[in-house]
Amino acid sequence: MAEKRYKKLQTAAELNKLLEWHYTQAKYLRFGKPLAWVTSGAPVEILRTMGILALYPENYGALCGARAAAATLCATVESQGYAQDLCAYAKSSLGAMMAPKQAPLGGLPRPDVLICCNNICGTVLKWYEAVARFYDVPLFILDTPFLHDEADALPPHVVAYVLAQLGDLIEFLERHTRRRFQPAKLQEAAELANQATALWLEIRELCKAKPSPLNAPDLFVNMAPVVVLRGTRECVDFYRRLKAEVAQRVAQGVGAIPRERYRLLWDNIAIWPKLYRFYNLFVDYDACFVVDTYTGGWSLQLLGGDPLDGLARTYTGVFLNQSLQYRARRMIEMVEDFAVDGFVMHSNRSCKPYSLGQYDMKRLVSERTGRTGLIIEADHCDPRAYAEEPIKTRVQAFMEALSEQEKQG
Repeated sequence: MAEKRYKKLQTAAELNKLLEWHYTQAKYLRFGKPLAWVTSGAPVEILRTMGILALYPENYGALCGARAAAATLCATVESQGYAQDLCAYAKSSLGAMMAPKQAPLGGLPRPDVLICCNNICGTVLKWYEAVARFYDVPLFILDTPFLHDEADALPPHVVAYVLAQLGDLIEFLERHTRRRFQPAKLQEAAELANQATALWLEIRELCKAKPSPLNAPDLFVNMAPVVVLRGTRECVDFYRRLKAEVAQRVAQGVGAIPRERYRLLWDNIAIWPKLYRFYNLFVDYDACFVVDTYTGGWSLQLLGGDPLDGLARTYTGVFLNQSLQYRARRMIEMVEDFAVDGFVMHSNRSCKPYSLGQYDMKRLVSERTGRTGLIIEADHCDPRAYAEEPIKTRVQAFMEALSEQEKQG
């Protein structure tokens, strides 16, 4: 099996059980708790304080892609008049609603409320509006202003604007779920979120070791808890055990792939339908993706003493809500910090906000670091956008360029 080309983590079985419990609880073991569908950039800690369960359709879209169900679900939605160029996460989610028998886990259970934050993209606005109409459930939209400047501190008026909306969100949830917001529990959820994100950051930092203990598929698969279980004790406990295993690999000099020769950086979301097949094209050349721009998006710490203020600052400052200059700077820092030899950028047909500007970013990063970059065209969920032979050819040419770069010192 392709997955066995590099060492599998012992905590993989625990991760599967944890995520299975997450979906099972929402579908069968709610015991009267309200259920919210939320975007990945929504302040879920507030929901934790109110005993509201949360599911992430984006995470479910990744699951559809990984289980080879996305193409069928996307085609179902397209047959109803939705455009082929829409995000495949959105189409997979809508397709699972329309044809649950064709969807993994039988689709997601019906939500009681919807929480949508536009800090990740604009597609989620119309996506969640479609869900709200389909289920006839209330929708709350949290607007975070895009950060055009690279200032270290957010402008006070931006923080105040988002903070006011968090108050509106609490009022919305109390009205539609009949659950009371408990400030003391928010502090607890914020502390758990900070513990989990700190552990995830430390795990990623361990990949600075040579050889790297993790490769791209490890990073993408193991980011799931810090997204869907953020603010819970179960999330913290899992990352403590994962960190211990990864640290042990570093101490013993065990690499994620058999012979690490090249260290690479990945930009954008994973190609879920081809997760191992694609990345093993690089393993064949002894290349390991030691860092990426995506999974670190959930290693942000809640800032400030007041939890609500911290939520306003943190969720406004996520990676995709930042300028191209900021994103290029972060990539340059990763190249240097992780001793990267080259970088690969996924021009993702589904995720326009992540992909627009990549050619400029590629030029900026190469000019500043001297490292060779490659842009691959595909889709994070829909396998119909994956052209295997052209991609193989481009990977081969890229790795030959890295070999020449290595020879020249």
